[in-house]
Amino acid sequence: MYVYIMTNRPNGTLYVGVTNNLVRRVYEHKNSLLPGFTSKYKLHNLVYFECYDSEENAIKREKTLKGWLRKKKIELIISVNPSWSDLYGTLV
Repeated sequence: MYVYIMTNRPNGTLYVGVTNNLVRRVYEHKNSLLPGFTSKYKLHNLVYFECYDSEENAIKREKTLKGWLRKKKIELIISVNPSWSDLYGTLV
C-alpha cells in the first residue's frame, strides 16, 4: 500500500491519496482518466510517496497527512524531494 502526494507545480495545489498500485494510480492521474480533483487541477506530478505493509496503516497515514497544514506537507515534500521532481519515472 502507498500514500502519495500529487501536485501541478512546485508549491502548487496538493493532493494526498492512498492506493495499492502506485504505478497504475499515478498513470490514471497523469492522464486524467478519472474525473475529480486531480483531473480538475491537472495534478500530474508525483512528488512524494511512502510504502506500507497494510491497508490499515496506509489509510491511517493518509488521514494524518490530510489533517496537516499545507506548510507542513510542503516541508515533508522538500525534505525528500527539494527540487519537486516528478517521481513517476523512478517507478516505471
